[in-house]
Amino acid sequence: MVQAIRLAKTGGPEVLEWQTVEVGRPGDGQVRLRHTAVGLNYIDTYQRSGLYPMAMPSGLGSEAAGIIEEVGPGVSGLKAGDRVAYAGGPLGAYSESRVMPADRLVPVPDGITDQQAAAMMLKGMTAWYLIRRTHAVKPGETILIHAAAGGVGLIVCQWAKHLGATVIGTVGDEEKGRLAKANGCDHAINYRKEDFVARVGEITSGKKLPVVYDSVGKDTFMKSLDCLAPLGLLALFGQSSGSVPPFDLGILAGKGSLFVTRPTLNTYTASRDDLLTASSDLFDVVKKGVVKLAINQTYPLRDAAQAHRNLQDRKTTGSTVFTV
Repeated sequence: MVQAIRLAKTGGPEVLEWQTVEVGRPGDGQVRLRHTAVGLNYIDTYQRSGLYPMAMPSGLGSEAAGIIEEVGPGVSGLKAGDRVAYAGGPLGAYSESRVMPADRLVPVPDGITDQQAAAMMLKGMTAWYLIRRTHAVKPGETILIHAAAGGVGLIVCQWAKHLGATVIGTVGDEEKGRLAKANGCDHAINYRKEDFVARVGEITSGKKLPVVYDSVGKDTFMKSLDCLAPLGLLALFGQSSGSVPPFDLGILAGKGSLFVTRPTLNTYTASRDDLLTASSDLFDVVKKGVVKLAINQTYPLRDAAQAHRNLQDRKTTGSTVFTV
């Protein structure tokens, strides 16, 4: 028997319960692993609140690192004692141990700690698909990333800067602005004090941008469109302020034949080859020091409810990791 966070109904952080659960032996194509670190992500709050529906009762969490305890039939390339990490697959990362599909696990290389792996998989591979696949950032481009001081934002800032881009980021206060600038953001715009559309116009001398990466949603969506040059792309990869209301697609024509996409990590890493490419590229930039991970908060896993409160209240920066 092990301990895990479970929920019987959706709602606020108070629905998260620390319970004893039973973890069986791995079946065909599965492994049992003992978690050493678990990642906290904004999508966890969407699932907990019911914004993203799921069957109840349920576990929570989709990112962790750990050590394989037992390998089931039909698994090759992995063995007991291996360090592995994952992002995606069945919910349930908020647990001391669990059974996982082996094909969703990636080996953690030497030089990467378990906490780093738990902090980087979902956010880092999200940054990877955004700037390498959804819109491949090119040298000399100027891009905008909202929530630049958040987990994904800090990685995008560093990685895009390494690729030769000028990075504009929005932040909620001056401290977050300093953090973003320390991590590759050339222009940190405090959206509480400045109109980020006007500032983008100033920074680009009116040319605007080829891409905006937006995880905020309702509060920023229409203004994000106003930051785009003709044929520009808005990549909406989250909705921390709420869902974007339906809108007239004709607006995209009037603003310059714009593109909008709603990408997800699950789609971009659906095949094992893509998963291994994403994780390999991510591990490489972290090991080289191109991307430095800001693990700015840690909580015991049993305190998941408090971590959710702090995340939603915008009291966190960078990545948050649960210790197990």
